[in-house]
Amino acid sequence: MSKYLVTGGAGYVGSVVAARLVEAGHTVTVVDDLSTGFREAVPAGAAFIEGRVQDAAKWLDATYDAVLHFAAYSQVGESVTVPEKYWANNVGGTMALLAAMRDAGVGRLVFSSTAATYGEPVSTPVTETDPTAPTSPYGASKLAVDHMIAGECAAHGLAAVSLRYFNVAGAHGSCGERHDPESHLIPLVLQVALGKRDFISVYGDDYPTPDGTCVRDYIHVADLAEAHLLALTAATAGEHLVCNLGNGNGFSVREVIETVRKVTGHEIPEVVTGRRAGDPAILVASAARAHERLGWRPARADLADIVADAWAFARRTERAGE
Repeated sequence: MSKYLVTGGAGYVGSVVAARLVEAGHTVTVVDDLSTGFREAVPAGAAFIEGRVQDAAKWLDATYDAVLHFAAYSQVGESVTVPEKYWANNVGGTMALLAAMRDAGVGRLVFSSTAATYGEPVSTPVTETDPTAPTSPYGASKLAVDHMIAGECAAHGLAAVSLRYFNVAGAHGSCGERHDPESHLIPLVLQVALGKRDFISVYGDDYPTPDGTCVRDYIHVADLAEAHLLALTAATAGEHLVCNLGNGNGFSVREVIETVRKVTGHEIPEVVTGRRAGDPAILVASAARAHERLGWRPARADLADIVADAWAFARRTERAGE
């Protein structure tokens, strides 16, 4: 078994990955400043350090076999209004982490990247060789980190894998999605089912799609976590491997809303409003490279299953008053 450091491991995806690593018998340390994460999301059996990734040199040492890096701010809208926050944390924090890894001799990294690096897609499905043209400081900060990692691999022999997520949803045990503010469709629709919102806004119903609403690729967070475990094995010294993670299938906004109605048994009123700037009509991943290089295939691709897990977590969190 191995020893892993998980930065941002009290957040949504990081906590699920940390839980899967513990379940697999590994020794896990989570580092998180709890600015957006939750202490209770850190899995039992993992050590916890409350700290900032910028201070990586204080707690990273040669005993770790690899680092899984999730410590980033991820609100697209906020990144437009406060871009310096994203450059300082997402880029500056990763620079500090890479330096600490280099000094400690820790030579493997799995990085939580994003489909936001592509910006407006030029083709569907999106492949890793498509142009990267992020439309927000958030996406730009993640792309900058990908470039930094590529340089580290070439110059210093780092073995690294960047995983570019599309739309992550669902839950794993006690770990689920709790953003504040929430901007993702499935938890927003579930808030309507819980009575926390009166309706769900549909931003445009005149797109060139079957029902006129935007189409997105949803991936279960547990499938996403499995890809991280596989990436640890696939990482090769001197190579920066970039893989998209998605189901390769798209679901429209209206399909998501209807699925939530069926899963929850609740009426979900919807209100159509104008399009949001920068929303592509269709955003679907090609995960062929992840299939080939990681041996990864999603096992939970059914939208109803993804929604059901998210709904179970939302109700449990509501009952707990969190």
